[in-house]
Amino acid sequence: MTSRISILLGALACCCAASSFAQTTSDPNAPKTRAQVRQEFLVWYAAGYDPNDWLGYPDNAIRASRIIAQQRDAQAPKRTQ
Repeated sequence: MTSRISILLGALACCCAASSFAQTTSDPNAPKTRAQVRQEFLVWYAAGYDPNDWLGYPDNAIRASRIIAQQRDAQAPKRTQ
């Protein structure tokens, strides 16, 4: 019985490990890699969001999202008509 459980757990571990490999696609709906999530967190943290500040939530998240939006707008290439 325990050998069946260990085989099942091993198979589940292999499936989970195989699905965690990053795929490089240009699909915006594709799952993000760990590095992408960490980079986004660092951007939010630099903009003033602190996930440990429960008393300031959601104000600190809203303020940080506005700062990030302004930074992205400033970095976006200007379109001419």
